[in-house]
Amino acid sequence: MIEEELRAELKDALKSKDTARSNVIRAITTEVQKRKAEPGFAGVVDDALYLEVMASFAKKMDKARREYEGYGERGAEQAAKLAFEVEYVSKWLPTKLDEDATRALVEQVVDELGVAGDPSATGRVMGTVMKAHKDDLDGAVVNRIVREVLAG
Repeated sequence: MIEEELRAELKDALKSKDTARSNVIRAITTEVQKRKAEPGFAGVVDDALYLEVMASFAKKMDKARREYEGYGERGAEQAAKLAFEVEYVSKWLPTKLDEDATRALVEQVVDELGVAGDPSATGRVMGTVMKAHKDDLDGAVVNRIVREVLAG
């Protein structure tokens, strides 16, 4: 179970004084506890909940990392910290297609639908791509690529 793995990882991180690792584990644990405390939460704390929280956490941290990278040298340290957190959490998450594979998939759907050069078809292309490959793709990356491809 992921919860037990994280507990063992935290113990090891604390022993080895690995602050970066212990911080990310504590952040995930806190997010899970917040979810559990939400009104109407009737589920159980299981691997599915941990995976959901970790996926959300990784997505938020990756977005923040990209923003810090935009600050150049001033944001480099924080961007590196966030990149570590995303990489650490990602070992529990299913792998997503990379940008090149995503672009190939989007281009294939655009060709199949015959909507090349039609930016108004963004929703249709997004829906088709995500319906068929939701678990394999990052929605934000798909959205960006669909807009690029349709813009020509």
